[in-house]
Amino acid sequence: MLERYKTVREQGNKEIVIKKSRFIGHGKPVQSEEEAVAFIEEIKKLHWNATHNCSAYILGERDEIQKQSDDGEPSGTAGKPILEVMKNQHLKNVAIVVTRYFGGIMLGAGGLIRAYTDGAVAAIEAADPIIKVLHREVLVDVDYTWYGKLENEFHQRGLRIGDTAFTDRVTITCLPEEPEAALFVEWITDLTQGQAEIMLGDTLYFIEGE
Repeated sequence: MLERYKTVREQGNKEIVIKKSRFIGHGKPVQSEEEAVAFIEEIKKLHWNATHNCSAYILGERDEIQKQSDDGEPSGTAGKPILEVMKNQHLKNVAIVVTRYFGGIMLGAGGLIRAYTDGAVAAIEAADPIIKVLHREVLVDVDYTWYGKLENEFHQRGLRIGDTAFTDRVTITCLPEEPEAALFVEWITDLTQGQAEIMLGDTLYFIEGE
C-alpha cells in the first residue's frame, strides 16, 4: 500500500464561462472503475441536455487504470486534457467530468484544450484536494499506573490516538504512520520497561493534518 497519496475529499462541482460556453467541472473520489463509470453516468443523466459531458479517471496505486472520453468533441481536445491535469497534480482514485453547454462561439482545438484543462482544475478545486497518509493501528495494553505517563507522552508528541478501552487494564489504540510503527513499538517497550502488551492492528488511511 502507498505510504501517502493525493486525492480529493468529496464530490464537488464548479462552473466557469469561456466565450459564452458554460463549463461545469465535477470531481469525485472513487475506489473502483465501476464507481467511476457510475459517477460519469450520473452526471450525464443530470446534464442530459448538455452539448458534451467529457470525462477521465485514474485508479490504482501505480495509476494502472487511466480512461478518458471526448464525448463528441474533436479527438484529443477534452478527455486527454482532463486526464493530463490529474496526472500533473499526481491525483489517484479520482474521476472528473467536465460538462459543456455550447454558447455559440467556436473555440478551436487549442481553445477547447485550454477550456477543458480549466474545467478539470475547477473540478479538483471544488472536490477539495487532500493527502491521505497510511497509519498502523498499534494496540498498547498497560496497567493503570502507566496510563497517565503514556497519555502525557502521546500528547507531547502529537500522536494520533484512536479508541481507549478501560477494563481491568487500559488498552490504547495508537496510530503512528506506517513506516514508523516498528520504531514506535520499540519506544513503547522501552518507555514501559517491557510491561506493555503490544499488538499490531490494521492499516488505515487518514487525511494529513487532520
